[in-house]
Amino acid sequence: MSLRIAIVGYGKMGRAVERLAPEHGCEVVRIVRCAENGDAQALNPQTLAGIDVAIEFTNPLAASQNLRRMIEADIPVVIGTTGWFKELPQIRELAKAKDASVVWGPNFSVGLHHFRATVAEAARRFAREEAYGAWGWEIHHVTKKDAPSGTLLALAEDISRSGYSRTVSLSASRAGSVPGTHEIGFDSAEDTITLRHTARSRDGFARGALRAARWLAGKKGFFEFREIVDELP
Repeated sequence: MSLRIAIVGYGKMGRAVERLAPEHGCEVVRIVRCAENGDAQALNPQTLAGIDVAIEFTNPLAASQNLRRMIEADIPVVIGTTGWFKELPQIRELAKAKDASVVWGPNFSVGLHHFRATVAEAARRFAREEAYGAWGWEIHHVTKKDAPSGTLLALAEDISRSGYSRTVSLSASRAGSVPGTHEIGFDSAEDTITLRHTARSRDGFARGALRAARWLAGKKGFFEFREIVDELP
């Protein structure tokens, strides 16, 4: 059975989601462009009637308001926009109060999430090796708004949660049309260990969001993408 989806935001990611939707058993029945959605006014039960799941890729200034509005309207949401995570505690509470259905995450690439697990294991091992310092670096296209990226910040949190308590030096670059590259390294006087994930296109993010939408249909809760990767259809 086809999953009826709405695309909120029709930039490069929204168009990728639209193009790949049929491969994942999804039918795009509504596209909400930013130009028609000032103050999230276009996101209401009437305009989104019959939608099974909405997929949101917009910008940091609009994302949290869009998410709040769809939670209030009881629309299940997969949100891939980053840069709004400071509001996460309040939105999590709203989602709990409204018994909402949300999947959020700093990155919807399935490969990236296996990379995160690899980084976490490396950090666990190097945590007890005092001679090793750590760094994280990323590069994205020049139009990406937030820096460092939400993904790099998430990787730094993964390192910390794995027991590596020393400082992790983070840096970011913005240039050209790079979809996204993230690098984590551990360095000592004797050697350097480098782990890198490079996205070749935005299709990996779009496919992850579509798979998350199929997973979310019929479920209630506030889920981070990394929590559900191993369950994706």
